[in-house]
Amino acid sequence: MPTFRTAALAALYAATALAAATAQAQVYRSVGPDGKVTFTDRPPVDGKATPAATLPLGGGAAANLPAEVRRAAGQYPVTLYSSSDCGPCDQARAMLQRRGIPFSEKTINTPQDAAALQRVSGGNSLPFATIGGQHLNGFAEGEWSQFLDAAGYPKTSQLPASYRNPPATPLVAVQLPPPQAPAAPQGGSAQAAPAPAPAPAESTGSNPAGIRF
Repeated sequence: MPTFRTAALAALYAATALAAATAQAQVYRSVGPDGKVTFTDRPPVDGKATPAATLPLGGGAAANLPAEVRRAAGQYPVTLYSSSDCGPCDQARAMLQRRGIPFSEKTINTPQDAAALQRVSGGNSLPFATIGGQHLNGFAEGEWSQFLDAAGYPKTSQLPASYRNPPATPLVAVQLPPPQAPAAPQGGSAQAAPAPAPAPAESTGSNPAGIRF
């Protein structure tokens, strides 16, 4: 009987295949004699390239990603949840970087972060990662590799040498405390400063009492 993980992987493979079949822009993927993978929008002369799905070019760093990486990251974005002084978190981050996976990172360092992680993952163990809608609790390189394969990420890094993942940010944004009222002077409570006296009213011929509203 298939397990939940097996069924999830099968569903992810099916979704990836469907996306590749319905892609509008045709990109061709070829592997050279030295094993280098290249992408082009024109079929090569020797006809040895295989069609690869792509997404429309977007702005920012995504526009510089190879088509295969851009498509996978667009459909199944990767987020790593980590903490300081966490050896398995360091291993998970290094694995993603070594494989060339674009990912965002959320840090868990405060009670507010931990409470938010509980709501996201249903637990409090780290590292934790999401690949699209799939949840990965704890780091096991073989398991993470299976899910990344199923999501269509290349098995080896194809990121440009200049690519950098965005810096890690707290899971819960830091909120500044509200401003505090000035402290009361010793020996008594704070009193509001007296309002300045209004300027004397000027009398006119039509308003001899000088009344102001």
